[in-house]
Amino acid sequence: MSGLQLLKNTFLLLVFVSVSCGKKLKVGTPNIKTPSTALRVTLEKKDIIVGANQTTKYFSLLENKRVAVVANQTSVIFSSDTTWTHLVDSLIAAKVNVKKVFAPEHGFRGKADAGEHVEDGLDKKTGLPLLSLHGKNKKPTQEQLDDLDMMIFDIQDVGARFYTYISTLHYVMEACAEKGIPLLILDRPNPNGHYVDGPVMEEAFKSFLGMHAIPIVHGMTIAEYAQMINGEQWLQDGLQSELHIVPVRNYTHQVAYSLPIKPSPNLPNDVAINLYPSICFFEQTPVSLGRGTDMQFQVLGTPDYRIEKHAFSFTPRPNEGSRYPKHEGKECWGEDLRTTEWLSEIRLDWLIDWYKTNEQNNKGVPFFQKYFSRLAGTKKLEEQIKAGWTAKQIKESWQPDLERYKKIRAKYLIYE
Repeated sequence: MSGLQLLKNTFLLLVFVSVSCGKKLKVGTPNIKTPSTALRVTLEKKDIIVGANQTTKYFSLLENKRVAVVANQTSVIFSSDTTWTHLVDSLIAAKVNVKKVFAPEHGFRGKADAGEHVEDGLDKKTGLPLLSLHGKNKKPTQEQLDDLDMMIFDIQDVGARFYTYISTLHYVMEACAEKGIPLLILDRPNPNGHYVDGPVMEEAFKSFLGMHAIPIVHGMTIAEYAQMINGEQWLQDGLQSELHIVPVRNYTHQVAYSLPIKPSPNLPNDVAINLYPSICFFEQTPVSLGRGTDMQFQVLGTPDYRIEKHAFSFTPRPNEGSRYPKHEGKECWGEDLRTTEWLSEIRLDWLIDWYKTNEQNNKGVPFFQKYFSRLAGTKKLEEQIKAGWTAKQIKESWQPDLERYKKIRAKYLIYE
């Protein structure tokens, strides 16, 4: 047995006792109003075991390799529901030769505001170089990969097209394919993986908020999505990334999964994560989503008008998730969505109602702002709402594209 292997085995035995055989994570009913019957499947209480926890399946791949990790605050190995060790720290403790860390939007420790430029630097704890993949350099350069033999991607996603971690995945896969470096994906559950919905993105609206012809709620894990990127030849020049995947054990898309670590500063809990695909549209309207409060993506409001049904109020102020929140310091009147039933579809009625209210009460301020169609992935949604279409009519118009997408998606699913 090599010295490195002996160190690894000792590390696994002493520090992560029973990690590779699984520790209990929260499965089944999350911290939200009771889900529908279909979502209450819990696989007879079997434990969800994320890819990172299955160390015996990938540590051998890293032996004598120079490794980089694409990671943030969610990239952890669990020892219980409430305790964990960061993957990077774990690899270093096991004497894996980690050369550098690539950080997505919000940074390595997950503190940066949405869209904020994240600077390169050094991780204070490990001394490793930190290279930002959000800002000018969204794709690892070939020079940054010169001293590497393998890349690891381990980030918790929430299953929405405009959540930029899957765009980072695309660029990492492309860079690795160009360099001939294998990519190891440690998979994690998708908390919105139980449904597929929304308009499929049109090519004219391709951006970092959406790079592929998929709906807003794509219904795939990171590893499944990586297989789709390869299979549909979405990488530049038809490149194929060499993938090594450690799937989640005991997971299906109908298991309700409660995230133990918030995936970004403004998605603090299960409620926000579940509402996110339906109300992120409001980012490109005059309506606040609660940034600058502790109710981010769970409330709607504006200081510009108050109507009878808008009895709830909140006042945005700078906080960890938003240094310059919309309507800072102003009392916003609107709706509290925190008791909304668990969603298994995109809710359009909120957007349509607020558009009508805005037109009736504040005609001087355009409701749909500059990048609304980039979020939606199409101009049609704005046009349909302005034309008076109902939510049902709009959703019916999505169905042909959704059916085509679902047939493509089915080819790449790892989980039922």
